[in-house]
Amino acid sequence: MAVACVLSALASWPARAQDARPGQPQERAGAPAAVEGGTVPRDDAGRERFVITASGAQRRIFDTPYAVGTVDADELRAAGPMVNLSEAIGRVPGLVASNRHNYAQDLQINSRGFGARASFGVRGVRLVADGIPASGPDGQGQVSHFDLAGAQRIEVLRGPFSALYGSSSGGVISLVSAAPTERRLGVDGDVGSGGMLQSRYALELPLPGGYSVRAQLGALRTEGVRPQSSAERLLASARLGWDGPADRVVVTINALDQPALDPLGLTRAQFEQNPRQTVTLALPQDAPGQADRFNTRKDTRQEQAGLHWRHRFVGEGALRESLVTLYGGQRAVTQWQAIPVATQFNAANPVLTERHPGGVIDFERLYAGLDARLVWRWTLPGERALQLVAGAALDRSDEDRRGYENFIGTGAAQLLGVTGRLRRDERNVAQTRDAYAQAELELAPAWTGTLGVRTGRLSFDSTDRYIVGGNADDSGALAYRWTSPVAALQWRVASGLNLYVSAAEGFESPTFSELAYRPDGLPGFNLGLRPQQSRQVEFGAKWRNPGLGATAELAVFDARTEDEIGVATNRGGRTTFRNVGRTQRNGWELSLAWQIAPAWRAQLAASRLDAHYVDGFTVCRVVPCTTPDLPVAAGNRIAGTLARTGYAELAWRPRAHGEIALEARGQSRLPVNDVNSDFAAGFGLLALRARARIPLDIGWLELLARIDNLANRSVAASVIVNEGNARFFEPAPGRSLLLSARWSQRF
Repeated sequence: MAVACVLSALASWPARAQDARPGQPQERAGAPAAVEGGTVPRDDAGRERFVITASGAQRRIFDTPYAVGTVDADELRAAGPMVNLSEAIGRVPGLVASNRHNYAQDLQINSRGFGARASFGVRGVRLVADGIPASGPDGQGQVSHFDLAGAQRIEVLRGPFSALYGSSSGGVISLVSAAPTERRLGVDGDVGSGGMLQSRYALELPLPGGYSVRAQLGALRTEGVRPQSSAERLLASARLGWDGPADRVVVTINALDQPALDPLGLTRAQFEQNPRQTVTLALPQDAPGQADRFNTRKDTRQEQAGLHWRHRFVGEGALRESLVTLYGGQRAVTQWQAIPVATQFNAANPVLTERHPGGVIDFERLYAGLDARLVWRWTLPGERALQLVAGAALDRSDEDRRGYENFIGTGAAQLLGVTGRLRRDERNVAQTRDAYAQAELELAPAWTGTLGVRTGRLSFDSTDRYIVGGNADDSGALAYRWTSPVAALQWRVASGLNLYVSAAEGFESPTFSELAYRPDGLPGFNLGLRPQQSRQVEFGAKWRNPGLGATAELAVFDARTEDEIGVATNRGGRTTFRNVGRTQRNGWELSLAWQIAPAWRAQLAASRLDAHYVDGFTVCRVVPCTTPDLPVAAGNRIAGTLARTGYAELAWRPRAHGEIALEARGQSRLPVNDVNSDFAAGFGLLALRARARIPLDIGWLELLARIDNLANRSVAASVIVNEGNARFFEPAPGRSLLLSARWSQRF
C-alpha cells in the first residue's frame, strides 16, 4: 500500500524542464571539479565520482591508482533511514558491513578480510569523519556517531594505499559532510518495522562574508527485532564554516547519546528453533533472586569537536597549500554483560575471584590529535607535473577504565544486571606520532608514478590502580615503530581506460585489550605479542564510455600477513592473545554502472575473497582454558570472512525527481570460528524501493517507501566470531517496511 502511494505520486506530478543532476566534471585529470564539501558532479554515464586526495583537493576516482568507491548523499537517502553504514555500503565491492541489528554492538566491518576477527567494535579498518579519526591509536574504533543524514558522501579506500593512513588500516572509511549551499530548513520523519520511529531537524544557512552554518538534530527510537533489543539514539551535529580569498576554516561539532539493550547472540540450536528469540541470560530479572538474568545493555555517550584550516598560497612558488586539522573529544561507555556470578566469585579458588575484572565495563576516554601537511606542485618540461604532500600527525587517547561486578547481594535478595563492587581500575594511555609523504610524478603523457611512506611510533602505557590479594600489578608500557612504504604506476591507455599496479607494506598493532594480560598468568603487559605486518599488491583497470553511459572498475589483489593475532588462553574472565602465524588474502572486486536508457540505470558490485591461514595452530576447546588444545588446520578460512558478496540494482526514473528500484544482495556462507566447525548459511535478499520528490508551494516533499527482505527469509545477518559460549548467530529481520517523508523549504 505504501509503495503504491509513492508510485501514484510518481505518475501524477508534472515533469520539470530541468534535470536535478549537477553539471559535468572538468576533464583535466586530477583537477578539482567542485568546491570541497559541495555537490559532487557526475559524468555522462551518471556514475563518475570524486574523492578527497591527500592534498585535500577533489580528484576523479577514474584517475586514482588504487581501489576506491563512494556512496553519495542521494544513495544514502535511498538506502534507508540513514542510521547505519550497512544500509548503503554494500554498493562498494570488497567491503563488508554486517548489521547486527543490535545497537549495543557496533557494525562488523572488514575490508578484504582485514578486521573480520573483531568480536566487538571495528578494528583493522581506519575510520574517519570530516578528517577526525573515529579509530583510536590502537586501531579500535566505532561508527555510531557518523551523521549519515548530513553527509555529502562516504569514501571507501581499499588495498595498499590504505597504509598511508597509519597503523591498523587494512581499509579506510571516510565520511565527508556537506557544506551549506542555500538557506534551507528541513524536517524528516521515518516509521519502520520493529517499532522504529525517527525524527530529524536541519538548518542550512549561508551567511554574508563567506560564513555558513549547518546544524542537525536527530532522535531515534526502536523496539528492535528481538526481545531485549530496543534502543534510543540522540545525535546532534553542527558545521560552522568561513571561506576567504585564500582560506577555508571549518569547525565541526558532534554529540551522541545512545542507550541500548543487548539481546546477545544465539547458538546453532537456538537459531534453528526460533531465530527471533533472546536467551534468558540477556533478560532482566522478574524479581530479586531470579538466577541468570543480567539485563544486558550498553550506554554510550560521545562529544567531539574539530577545526580544519586550509590555506592556499598565492604566488609563483611551488608551495601551494597548507592544511591543519585539530580535534578533541570524549567517549564514555558503560556495558552490563552476562557473565555468571559463579565465574566472578569462585569460592573454591579465591585467586581467580580476585583476578576477575567483573561483569560491568565502564570507561571514560579523552582523545585529541593534530594533523598538519603542506602541498607543493612543480611544472616540469614536456607539460608534466610533480606534486608532493608531506605532513605529520599526533593522536592521543587517555582512558580511565573500570570493571565492576554485575550483581549485588546473595540468595533471594540478589540483584543481577546492576553495578556492584569494583573489580578493575586502570589508566590506559595510547599515543601515535607519525610523519608521512606522498609524491606523484607525471613520467610521460600517459604514465604517472606515485611513491609514499608513513612512519611512526605507537606507545602504550597502562597504570593498574586495583591491586588486591591475588590480583597483582598489571601495569606496563610498550612501544612499536613502523615504516609503511607504498608505490603505484598508472598507465592511461586511452581517454576512457586506465590501468595501474600498486603495492605497499602494512602494519597492524595489537589493541589495548590484546596487550592487557599475559598468557603465562604472570602480572604485566603481554610483551611478547608482536604486531601484524602485511605485504599487499593490487592490479586494477578503470573504464568508462560516456557514449554508452557505462563505467567499470576491476581490482585483483594479494595480501600476505605475518604474525596474525589469535587467542592464547581464556580463564577467569581474562582472555590473552598470541601470534598464530601467517595468513593470505587474495581475490578480485568488480563494479559496473550502466545508464541503459534515459530512464533506466543498472548497477553491480561483486567480490571474491580467499582469506585463509597459511600456518596451522591450536585454540581453546572450551572455557576455562589455560592451554589451547583444538587444532586449526592450515588452509582454514579466517572467521568472519566472506568468500563471495554481491549487490545489484535496477532503477527506473520516469521523471526527473523520482524512481522505482529493485535491489538484490547476496553473500556466501560465513565461518563462525577459526576451526570452521560451523557456518552461517549464505543467502540472497531482495528489496524494493520507490521514491518521489514533489514540488510544493512551501518547498519540496520527498517520499520514500522500502520493503526489505521481500521473501521474508530467515537468515543470520552477522556472527560473533569465535564466541566462547558458541552464541555465534545474530539474526536479520524478516520482511520489513520503511516509510520516510522529508520536507525541505528554502527561505
